[in-house]
Amino acid sequence: MTEMTDNPFRPVPLTGQHVSLVPLEPAHAAGLRAAAQDGELWRLWYTSIPSPEGMDAEITRRLALQAAGSMAPFTVLDANGQIAGMTTYMNIDATHRRVEIGSTWYAARVQKTALNTEAKLLLLAYAFDTLDCIAVEFRTHFFNQQSRRAIERLGAKLDGILRSHQRARDGTLRDTCVYSITAAEWPAVRTHLTWQLEKVR
Repeated sequence: MTEMTDNPFRPVPLTGQHVSLVPLEPAHAAGLRAAAQDGELWRLWYTSIPSPEGMDAEITRRLALQAAGSMAPFTVLDANGQIAGMTTYMNIDATHRRVEIGSTWYAARVQKTALNTEAKLLLLAYAFDTLDCIAVEFRTHFFNQQSRRAIERLGAKLDGILRSHQRARDGTLRDTCVYSITAAEWPAVRTHLTWQLEKVR
């Protein structure tokens, strides 16, 4: 177990066979803009994905939250080292060792591939095995069925639904589904995710 520092949730490089997660940098902006354009992801009404024009501001926002200690943002690279999206540890509670994995989006070309499964395995393994978290959360819009199915495939369980939780960009109210994996569940989840990855090799 790694000894904790004042900022244990700072982003560190995490590398697998299908994906690499590297700390977000302003220099990643061009690659992130290209990734967002693959599928015009910002047009999805039930999620909040930065447009190409808004990418610099989104990077600035995430890095400011990192400086404040509430987020650890990553740039997602595919197996070829090409930028494919973003993900984060967010809503960090260092006192109670809880964190949410969220603000995640991927270029259309890598969706429904092993990339997401392995990215989540890397993030969960670091959270539980190195940071000694007691639970890891996932949150998504009630109507984001693709995201909900992906979260459930990880082995996360639905804790509940926060009704009228947030106001979306278009003014509609969002019901937020809250899922989690606990430390006690992690060994079985790790075995399940490892098995899923072995199936695609």
